[in-house]
Formats: sequence, structure tokens, C-alpha cells
Amino acid sequence: MFSHVMVGVKDLEASRKFYDAVLGALGMGPGMANGSRYFYRSPTGSFGITTPINGEPASVGNGSTIGFAMSSPEQADAFHAAGVAHGGVTCEDPPGWREGPAGKLYLAYLRDPDGHKICALHRAPK
Repeated sequence: MFSHVMVGVKDLEASRKFYDAVLGALGMGPGMANGSRYFYRSPTGSFGITTPINGEPASVGNGSTIGFAMSSPEQADAFHAAGVAHGGVTCEDPPGWREGPAGKLYLAYLRDPDGHKICALHRAPK
């Protein structure tokens, strides 16, 4: 459904270090520079960070969450730990299993250095 997700950031290099670390935990290489942007590409889509091209300050979407698919709870924990080690802040509940209408999920939430909420999500096999 999606081709890419892009978020605006205030400090491009601090955000690059953060996303290089958390996405590196998924086996992705460092962001590829393209002017005032970095892109992280996978077979299923792209994620990008940018300083806003309109010159206005970057801001966070209140109520927005960007979810990254994980292959295991251990990968979600590595993603989360890399984020905390590189300027991210834990939010929501601590990483762990949750059960609800969507089934059994392992979730690990972070706020990136700009305050964007991101989530590592692993779905339990049925």
C-alpha cells in the first residue's frame, strides 16, 4: 500500500545516527544521502528523514506512529536498545507482549530525537 514514509527532522545528522542504529538492528545499511535527506530502502518500501523543504520548522504529528515490522521479539528488543543508545526515549509501556483484537503482538515504542513515535512490532505466529 505504501511506497515510502518521510519524517521531518530538526537535526539531520543526529537523526541519521539514530535511524542508522535502529534500522541497522534490522540489517539495513546506513541511510543514503540525497541533499538534505537520507533514505533507508528495503524490498518492501523506503523510509526517509529530511529537513523540511519549505524552510519551516520540523514538527511531530500528534497521534502519529510509524511501525516497523520485526522478525522476532529479539529483533524488536535490539531495535529498541539501539534507539535508546542513540538519543531515543522509551514511551508507552516497556517492550513486551500485548494481547488485543489484533492478536498477540510484541511491541517496543520509542520517540526519536525529534519526538516522532516509532514502534517495533512482531506478530506472534498463529
